[in-house]
Amino acid sequence: MKQKRLFELHAEVCKTLSNPVRLRIINELQDGEMTVGALVKKLGIRQAHISQHLAMLRQRGVVKARRDGLNIYYGISNPKIVKACSLIREVLLEQLQKDQRIMAEIRNE
Repeated sequence: MKQKRLFELHAEVCKTLSNPVRLRIINELQDGEMTVGALVKKLGIRQAHISQHLAMLRQRGVVKARRDGLNIYYGISNPKIVKACSLIREVLLEQLQKDQRIMAEIRNE
């Protein structure tokens, strides 16, 4: 696979992860499978809205679905997705802490 195509695919995954609702869904699913109903209760977001985001995450291969009777359970397809999101969150928290220190220093001058 050419590098250019790999970067294009990488950008597509990043676009998929660029929505706060989808990131919240991934965060909730990191501990195990959940139904749409459970995600609705946990996140306080309408079912139709969560279903749309799950469809996109599933289409991009970020989550997988498993049917058990009448219920469909969604889970993370690859635990490295959660690791990647966690790393980005850690970088953001470090940047915010640095910015807060700088602001505190400016106020104390």
